[in-house]
Amino acid sequence: MEFLDYPVLKFIWWLLLGVLLIGFAIMDGQDMGVGALLPFVGRSDNERRVIINTVGPHWDGNQVWFITGGGAIFAAWPYAYATAFSGFYWAMMAVLWALFFRPVGFDYRSKINNPQWRSSWDWLLFVGSFVPPLIFGVAFGNLLLGVPFHFDDDLRSFYTGTFWGLLNPFSLLCGVVSAAMIIFHGAIYLALRTEDVVRERALRASTIALIVVVVTFSLAGIWINMGIDGYTMVAGSYLPAAAPDPLNKQVITSVGSWMKNFQQYPLLLLIPVLAYVGFILAWLLAKNGKNFVAFWSSALGLAGVIGTAGVAMFPFIMPSSTDLRSSLTVWDASSSEFTLTVMLVAAIVFVPIVLFYTGWCYRVMRGKVTGEHIRKNDHSAY
Repeated sequence: MEFLDYPVLKFIWWLLLGVLLIGFAIMDGQDMGVGALLPFVGRSDNERRVIINTVGPHWDGNQVWFITGGGAIFAAWPYAYATAFSGFYWAMMAVLWALFFRPVGFDYRSKINNPQWRSSWDWLLFVGSFVPPLIFGVAFGNLLLGVPFHFDDDLRSFYTGTFWGLLNPFSLLCGVVSAAMIIFHGAIYLALRTEDVVRERALRASTIALIVVVVTFSLAGIWINMGIDGYTMVAGSYLPAAAPDPLNKQVITSVGSWMKNFQQYPLLLLIPVLAYVGFILAWLLAKNGKNFVAFWSSALGLAGVIGTAGVAMFPFIMPSSTDLRSSLTVWDASSSEFTLTVMLVAAIVFVPIVLFYTGWCYRVMRGKVTGEHIRKNDHSAY
């Protein structure tokens, strides 16, 4: 791919990693949203089994997006991977501990016909589904604020913050945005896959989640524009085609700088508009029984929220609050040109295969999950 120079490859991988993150939010977000709603939408054991069986055949396949995203960050942005996993170590461990409950819960929840046993696993599935998106949102909030780390002259990273320092008001607000949009997406998916009282409760939950998403997303945008120092690289202090060197640039901060890309390219404002339109349209469509279109409209809403954060930060990946020049960007924290080229070839070959297989699985196992289906297939259903 000689026609793709180094800066173009860096930008392509910024886009592809965004696509992986959006894919994770859409695919794994639906079963996390369903799991977070499980104890509240399902009132009886049969109803909860209906809910679990809407995602039971797919949840583990959806985890591929999470694993692939982590692997891609490791290969494309090694400095960001190493620094983030050092600084956010306990937060990432909390995500993993929460995720442990999902495979065990799905597999063992219905093995014993005991109300206390099953209720305990229902709440553990809730924890495993609610905590990860909450923490991911908190992490994004801290990225927008700047992370307390720096590099020495040998490019060794040092994190100087604490776990509790991550739990600041703005980051917690971002965590609420993340959790609410995933719950909304899960509720829309339940409306697509269930009937009668479970569907009605899912729609009521989607109404509450929609209000929370719209209000908190708006508040976060106002806060970013009026009260948070955004980051800007000084023109001429960096070379997009240069080899990785996070210290070879100058960075300044000022309130409202995270809105610079939207001001410079007004068409980008369509991305946050997409978030509002996608979620509101999904709710209206689901209320009117257009469940399949509603699901994909909700997916567009997720893409709008994630895309808004990505565009606001570009080209920054992980800003530093303690040493501005240590901030990691697309231009100075990417892997070598050869690495990015090999990864791109692999992505061109394998991503379509994954998408085709995933689509085929959903097509084969499409349709409504009902209480009658659970009773007739008691030994094969979750």
